[in-house]
Amino acid sequence: MTSSNAPRWWRRPWIVPLMLVAVAFLAFSVPPYLTLDPAESRLEPPPGNDLYYPLLVGHVLFGTVAMVTACFQIWPAFRARYRRGHRITGRIYVFAGALPAGLLGLYIGWNTPAGPSVRVANLVGSVLWITITIIGIRMARQRRYADHRRWMSRSFALTMSIALSRVINVVATIVLTPQLDTTFGGNEVLLRYSAVSIGAWLGPLLMLVIADLVLERRKTPKKPPSGVDASDRRRTPSRV
Repeated sequence: MTSSNAPRWWRRPWIVPLMLVAVAFLAFSVPPYLTLDPAESRLEPPPGNDLYYPLLVGHVLFGTVAMVTACFQIWPAFRARYRRGHRITGRIYVFAGALPAGLLGLYIGWNTPAGPSVRVANLVGSVLWITITIIGIRMARQRRYADHRRWMSRSFALTMSIALSRVINVVATIVLTPQLDTTFGGNEVLLRYSAVSIGAWLGPLLMLVIADLVLERRKTPKKPPSGVDASDRRRTPSRV
């Protein structure tokens, strides 16, 4: 099903950069896990935990599905022109992406070797991701589509927060490195885990704040020019 009133892609200039960011992040993050070799993992499996790596691979692959389908879900032109495609990619996003990735994230987060702060951040993030996505599903089933879009926008924000977290990790590492011999007593592992903790907390938080700011901006009605009453504007014939 298509719609002639669907917004053109160039009227949403953030779509292409967003997709490029998603592709670049996935191209960097996913290939090591396709080898199924624990030695290639970007997260070191805890010693003696043989379940961690297979579940980590599942988490990465489901997360990849979530990130790819989420880009189509929030693409206004795709959503307006291809309603059936929107519903199909939405189901894929939920049931083959966000929910399984979030559930596996609970195990991965609990067993992280990066310390208690990262553990709590990962658990909180996974619970939020699962909960917000389920609320979005319920809103759609209740035909509350405006609420559905708002909650799924938040779910998308959490999906993409992993990419922002990685950027924050790098920035935090650069900022903290001069404190290696003072604050961290020369312990490079402690410095690295501290930077990871900053990214794990700040990435999802910033993405949720940005999502809600955008949602609030869209809800705010445009005010008529000062001195012009809205009823007068309706009665005034438009000029050709």
